[in-house]
Amino acid sequence: MRPSPMILFVRALAPAGILFLLPATVSPFAQAGEPQQVELRSRTASDVAVWVDKLIAKELHKTGTDLAPQTSDEDFLRRVTLDLAGRLPVPAESTLFGIDPNPRKRMKLIDRLVASDQFAENWARYWRDVIFFRATDKRSRRAQRTFELWMTEQLRQNQGWDEITTALLTATGDVTENGETALLFAHGGQARELAAETSRIFLGIQIQCANCHDHPNDVWKREQFHQLAAYFPRIRIRRNQDSDRRSFEVVSLDINRRRRGFPKPAVLMRRLDANNDGKLTRTETKDSPIGKVFDRLLRRADTDQDQVLSIAELKKVRPPNNRRRGTIEYFMPDLSDPSSRGRRIDPVFFVDQSSPQRDLKDVERREALARSVTSTKNPWFARAFVNRIWAELLGEGFYMPVDDIGPERDAAFPEVLDLLSAGFTANSHDIKWLFRTIAGTDAYQREIRARDASDTTPPFASAVPIRLRADQIYNAMTNALGVQDAGRQRRKRRPAGPNGRNRSPRARFAALFGFDPSTPQQDTTGTIPQALFMMNSELVNNRIRSDRNTRLGQILRRFDDNTIAVSELYLQVLVREPSEKELKISVEYIRQVNDRQEAFEDLMWSLLNSSEFLTKR
Repeated sequence: MRPSPMILFVRALAPAGILFLLPATVSPFAQAGEPQQVELRSRTASDVAVWVDKLIAKELHKTGTDLAPQTSDEDFLRRVTLDLAGRLPVPAESTLFGIDPNPRKRMKLIDRLVASDQFAENWARYWRDVIFFRATDKRSRRAQRTFELWMTEQLRQNQGWDEITTALLTATGDVTENGETALLFAHGGQARELAAETSRIFLGIQIQCANCHDHPNDVWKREQFHQLAAYFPRIRIRRNQDSDRRSFEVVSLDINRRRRGFPKPAVLMRRLDANNDGKLTRTETKDSPIGKVFDRLLRRADTDQDQVLSIAELKKVRPPNNRRRGTIEYFMPDLSDPSSRGRRIDPVFFVDQSSPQRDLKDVERREALARSVTSTKNPWFARAFVNRIWAELLGEGFYMPVDDIGPERDAAFPEVLDLLSAGFTANSHDIKWLFRTIAGTDAYQREIRARDASDTTPPFASAVPIRLRADQIYNAMTNALGVQDAGRQRRKRRPAGPNGRNRSPRARFAALFGFDPSTPQQDTTGTIPQALFMMNSELVNNRIRSDRNTRLGQILRRFDDNTIAVSELYLQVLVREPSEKELKISVEYIRQVNDRQEAFEDLMWSLLNSSEFLTKR
């Protein structure tokens, strides 16, 4: 079978050097002044991207570091489509992008991908992993899909990062209906856990290291950590009695009340002391609310060991401390006396020492925290987000790890970080603006160079290989194999329980291939179960059968020429043409096997199991 006219056209152009040599951007800053002289709000993403590159090139020139050249069109297309849309480009996209003569085609592609629904879905899944990978309440797994759908909609509508942050910190309601409850549910409404995650995710600061003592490597004090936790003690996660299905809800406890079933000792005696002897027995309390905990009360209060409780003994029962259900204020534990209630702490935001009024209700208190966290005067809010997204796209950030920054840390290329953070803030924390800016830089679009742990050259002179996240691998695999995403067909199914039942193929794949996105790339490695899945799973092996109506079967039926078929397979799986050496080896292997279908199945299997398939290049 003859190749299509479009393929012949592309191959005719390639030897002439027309493909892959077109400039990707137009430089509007050829005669520009310094960044401080320009109002960032009025500048486009591509303007600021050029600015960023000038600052990086200036610093690298001081160290004598050579910049890697711009990557090829086919590599850029694969990289940016995976990064922004979470999928592989289809062969037709590769062909059309390669022959497009527009010098701004890369920026146009970035704009198109950022505006797509796939961008919203891809990055909603990223933030799902950020929140839930460190969840301390296993019940919260049932809310992952709800959060994912909610976050997708926020990104689709281009809500500012400050607005999204505020929603996550101030949420209430049913966790299966209100996706913004995800962070609170993920940590069971526990004040200390929420303080730690609020600081880590939104500010990039590991203030939880000051839980039991002053921070060993930073300026934060123990009291500052507990002052942050004091914003959260009134949050409760409870069963939703109004729901038709088993569900939980985030509620506020704004009234200080005793535990149910535990009124004052005199009231207990009056109600339960049937023989009026001034003592309560197990028999007298068995049908009352305290019957279930009578033995526990005996252990705590029965000082004379007579197996009954007098009013004097009941009065000695200590009230519950801040870790128990009835307290609406926060108490910092006394390390010298762990059994005591500790010292009451009022909320104070550790960055600027601001504090809310003492008479605010729970949500009002959390709203005050959200205002402090997202304030344009808080330098860490924008820097944390910019640093995280830059690291995710380029493989290394200005600070590493991305969630351990602070005043005692030194940033790489601080002027670049300041510029991007100022632009992000000036543009009302516009997430899509930031992605367009970073993806539009030469720093993002450079070729990959090998870089090991002993390499002391500054970062950003070249691209680094980055392992794909689980959802990106799943999308790439289903794209390459021609499999419809089964997860999309099951959106209305019952949410997955803690034991993983009712989970979609995508969710099961994520459970095997997922990792914490806050982990540095050098610490993210594949596992033996992952390798075994790619080599032996039915999903892979059934879909590389060439005797069926699979993607490989279609290629073999369409192209009789093995050279063309190999090229098509490379385009389908790796989104590039094979090198001359790869093409020669592949064609020779097909000849040696002497079974065209078997040889091509082996070839497709090897491409899917290559490190190149699992990484961005």
